[in-house]
Amino acid sequence: MATTSDLDNYTMPTSIPPHRLSVVVPMYNEVENAEAMVDAVQNALANYPCEWELVVVDDGSLDGTVPALQKAAKRIGPHIRVIPLWRNFRQTAAMQAGIDAARGDVIVTLDGDLQNDPRDIPKLVDRLLRDDLDLVAGWRKDRQDGMFLRKIPSRIANRLIRRITELPFQDLGCSLKAYRAEVLKRIRLYGEMHRFIPGWMATVTSPARMAEEPVRHHARVAGASKYGISRTFRVIVDLLAMHFFLRYASRPGHFFGGLGLALGSVGSLILTYLLGEKIMGHSIGGRPLLWLGFLFVLGGLQFLTTGVLAELLIRIYYAPKSVDPAASYHTAETEHIAANEAWHHKG
Repeated sequence: MATTSDLDNYTMPTSIPPHRLSVVVPMYNEVENAEAMVDAVQNALANYPCEWELVVVDDGSLDGTVPALQKAAKRIGPHIRVIPLWRNFRQTAAMQAGIDAARGDVIVTLDGDLQNDPRDIPKLVDRLLRDDLDLVAGWRKDRQDGMFLRKIPSRIANRLIRRITELPFQDLGCSLKAYRAEVLKRIRLYGEMHRFIPGWMATVTSPARMAEEPVRHHARVAGASKYGISRTFRVIVDLLAMHFFLRYASRPGHFFGGLGLALGSVGSLILTYLLGEKIMGHSIGGRPLLWLGFLFVLGGLQFLTTGVLAELLIRIYYAPKSVDPAASYHTAETEHIAANEAWHHKG
C-alpha cells in the first residue's frame, strides 16, 4: 500500500514508451490559481522525456482567469494552449472541449484548483503505457477535504457507482486520470458525466484494461470551491442515465417493457378487484382506486409502446448502411464518362 512518503519520493521514469501527451485542465473563476497551476504543470513536466502540451479550457470565467492564463502561456511557450468558452457550460462540457482539442496520443485530465498534483502525471502515464491499459485513474487515499460536505457524500456516491458499474474503483470522483486518447474520444461527455468516465468507458472497452493508482491530494489554498451539496441531485440523475446505458443501451425494449408490464399488471389487478366488487353489488364509480387502476393500465401501455419504438430506433442505429443501387450506378457512370473525356483529351 502506497504511503504519502512513497508518493513524495517517486521519481519520473526516464524510459516511458514514446508518445505525445496532452494535459487537459478545465477552469472556472480560478484567477488566484491560474498562473500557479500553469507553473506547477510546467515544473512537473519540465524534464518529461516526450512531447507534451497543456490545454487549459476556461469555462466562461468572469474574474480575470483568461488574462492570467494567457499571460502565463505567453511567458512559458506555445505548448501552453488556452481555450476560452464564451459562457459557463459546466465542468463536463469544458473537459469535453479540451479532449476534442487535445492532439496527444495520451490524455491526462486534472482539476485547476491545485488540489491534484501534476507531479503524479508521469506515474499514471507510465502505468497506462507499460501495462497496455486504456485508463489509469487517480486514487486520493489521503484526501484533504471537509468530512461532511465532501468526503461522506463522495464515499456514498462511490459506493453507488461501484454497485451499478461493477468497477472496483475506490475514488471515481478524482479528476486526475490518464487515458488512451483513441479510446477516450469514442465517448462523448454530457451533463455531469465527468464523474463517471470509467463507467462510460466500460461501454467501449473492457474493465480489465482499467486500473487505479494512488496519487497525492492537497487542501485548497486559494479560490472558492465550485462544488456544493446541490450537485447530489445532478449526480443521481446522471447515475440513472449511466445505469440505463450500461444495462439497456442495446435492448431498451427490456427496460421500458419491464416497467410497462409491472404497471399494467398492478393496474389489471386493481381493475379485476373492482370488477369483483361491482359484481357483488358495490358501487365503484366514485372510488379513487378505479382511476388509479386505469392510470396504471394506460401507463403500462405507454411504456410498452415506448419500448417497441426504442427497439425500432436502436435496430436502425445499429443496422449496416445499405448501398443505393441507383446511386452506385450514377457514380459509376459519372466516373466512366470522366475517364473517357480524359482519354480523348490525352489523345
